[in-house]
Order: sequence, then structure tokens, then C-alpha cells
Amino acid sequence: MTTTTTPRTVVITGGNRGIGYAIAEEFVAQGHRVAVTSRSGSGGPEGALTVKGDVNDTESIDAAFDAVEKELGPVEVVVANAGVTRDTLLLRMTESDFTEVIDTNLTGAFRVVKRASKGMLKARFGRVVLISSVVGLYGSPGQINYSSSKAALVGFARSLTRELGGRGITANVVAPGFIETDMTAELPEAQQSEYKKNIPAARYGTAAEVAKAVAWLASDDAAYISGAVIPVDGGLGMGH
Repeated sequence: MTTTTTPRTVVITGGNRGIGYAIAEEFVAQGHRVAVTSRSGSGGPEGALTVKGDVNDTESIDAAFDAVEKELGPVEVVVANAGVTRDTLLLRMTESDFTEVIDTNLTGAFRVVKRASKGMLKARFGRVVLISSVVGLYGSPGQINYSSSKAALVGFARSLTRELGGRGITANVVAPGFIETDMTAELPEAQQSEYKKNIPAARYGTAAEVAKAVAWLASDDAAYISGAVIPVDGGLGMGH
């Protein structure tokens, strides 16, 4: 099966490292016009435009989109990937531990998608992909803030689908499981084996595998898919 690809202008938030970087690489490889945002305004793969953008700041996001539109044209695909963690058990979690994670992971996605949707409505075409997590539906001790923010993205995508689905705009969620990143590499060997025992695929995923799913949702082939949650987790979250 060949994927039909029309070159699009794509923005990926937090595309300077990890999963966001791999998503940007995949879109570049498929011949799209790609921009990534990072708080520093640097990073991002070769072939992508990197602009300064902080998802916690509406004016910063507006300026980032202005810069991308000037350089690459109207934004047709947006991937809300930027996220943070502040892991700790509920009784130790401060209110700022909770609100900081919600503001970046959920309200940050709102700021980005709201800005992107203006151009999409005008063009009557758009692809919104929100990067969630297996823990959004599966749950995880010590991650009440993070899993809440990631679960909320599902309701976001489904409400957006009902609002804008008739205008050629789709909104979907990709929920990665345990992915090989700098963060998982730092886990002790014993802990890594313990996690792998729960994954039917018996291995961690790669950032490239997440990127392929995201790029497919943005492709012409996925035009009739909206409000879906696509797990990329080796079977870890089945039924959740």
C-alpha cells in the first residue's frame, strides 16, 4: 500500500528533541515544508525551519506562526507535541506541580490549535494531531497531573472533530507507550526489564515508529479518520 502525500506546511511544537524531532524528520523525509517550535529557537532536524515559540505564551505562539506563514505559507498540519512532566505522588504533589503540567500539555495544545485553526478554516483543510500518552487512559502512579493532561487531549480532539469536521479538518490523537528516548535510557536496567514485562511486544518503541503514525494521520489517506486515538504502545494499553 502506498501512502498518498500532498506536500503540506507542517508545524510541530517541541520539535527540537525526542519524539517531536523524529516527527519533524519524518515529515521532512516525505517532502513537506516543516517548521518546529522550541523555547530557545534552536534545534530541530536538518531541512526544517526552527522558530522560537513557547506554548505557555499566546503572544509567543502567534509570533511563531507569523514567522512560519511568512516563510513557508499557511499552516495546514499542526502537531501539538510539546509537553512536560512533574512526577510525584498525589499527597506530595503541589498545586503548581499540577497546574504547570496542565498549562503546558493541555492549555499549550489549546493555544497552538486555536492559532492554527484560523488558517485551516480559511483553506477548508487541516490536520490536527495531538500527542497524548498511554498513561492518559491506562493511568500511572505518580503521574496524576501528566495523565490528566494527556487524557484531556482525547476530549479536545473529539470536540474539535464535531466543531470543524465539516470544514475538511480532522483532529486525532496519537498515544505513545514506552518509547526509546534519553529519559527511558536513564532508567535502571531492572526497572526497564520490569516495564518490558508488561508490554506484549516485549520491547520499547522507537520515536520513528511514533512519527510514522503521525505522518500517516496527516496524509491524504487518512482524510476520513477523525476523533480517533491511535496507540503506538506495543499493545500495552489494550482495552483502555
